[in-house]
Amino acid sequence: MTPHDTVLIPGDGIGPEVAGAVRKVLDAADAPLTFHEHLAGVAALDAGLDVLPDATIEAIRKHGLALKGPCTTPVGEGFTSVNVQLRQKLELFAAVRPVRSLDGVKTRYDDVDLVIFRENTEGLYAGVENDIVPGVVTSMKIATDAASRRIAQRCFEYCRQRGRQKVTVFHKANIMKKSDGLFLRCVKDVHDDGFTDIAYETRIIDAGCMKLVQDPSQFDVLLMENFYGDVVSDLAAGLVGGLGVVPGANLGHDCAVFEAVHGSAPDIAGQSKANPLALLMSAVMMLNHLHETRGCAASHDAAERIKHAYNQALHDGQKTRDLGGDLNTDAFADAVIERL
Repeated sequence: MTPHDTVLIPGDGIGPEVAGAVRKVLDAADAPLTFHEHLAGVAALDAGLDVLPDATIEAIRKHGLALKGPCTTPVGEGFTSVNVQLRQKLELFAAVRPVRSLDGVKTRYDDVDLVIFRENTEGLYAGVENDIVPGVVTSMKIATDAASRRIAQRCFEYCRQRGRQKVTVFHKANIMKKSDGLFLRCVKDVHDDGFTDIAYETRIIDAGCMKLVQDPSQFDVLLMENFYGDVVSDLAAGLVGGLGVVPGANLGHDCAVFEAVHGSAPDIAGQSKANPLALLMSAVMMLNHLHETRGCAASHDAAERIKHAYNQALHDGQKTRDLGGDLNTDAFADAVIERL
């Protein structure tokens, strides 16, 4: 078994703590990974580097794979989001966020099983903003035929591979007739051209969000442009216990970056209070990605064992404080390892 070279970006705040806990679980599960640590975010700035060093980007390009902890993004000022820069520079055009109910994590729903596909490179997140005159700012929403078809193709392929039955597109084409209208036309073309075995529907996003919180079981896979996908992904996480229990992947043609989607939580950094589960679940997604793209059976085996172990730990009441338990970061990792 040859280990797969993988970039590890610990991140900021609680990032190094959760990354350390996840590495401990991966080692215990004999996951076939060799990590090469690189910096990004405030940690890179503190080391006298750029917020997203060229060396970090080049390492991900070289190895094609990265696991990333949370990086701090200033609000209303300062440097551009590291996440946005990574997605744009590496053409990580598809954000994939599975959201499912977990045994032992009590919410008002017991049967949530969603996957959110988000276009990752354009829309309002293209970051094209201008001062027109004092007190007036414009933000430009970018929509292209190529990017819309690309995310639709990846979404429908995913459904076919995973046995998913239905795609619902959230949009606001009743108001943004050109940008969201183009997105809808492209998705429908891709569906009609080769994926008619998969059910397809559209929902205006405000009404769709209402339906989502009323009864999430009526949805299967949700597809949307960048900004909508960001908001709905976090909304959906709230259905199953929050951002601490959902993983995330950013996929391109040549590279894939798997990340915890929660923030860096500097207020609890260094206190071992953080829940490492989101990053651990992202690592499981990464291992399954290795199995699917590189045929690595050992990756699949490790992924299944880790998933079973953290599900069993939660079932047994082994939880961190954000989920109503009393375990610290390393103690939760130890609870998972005991159940491997």
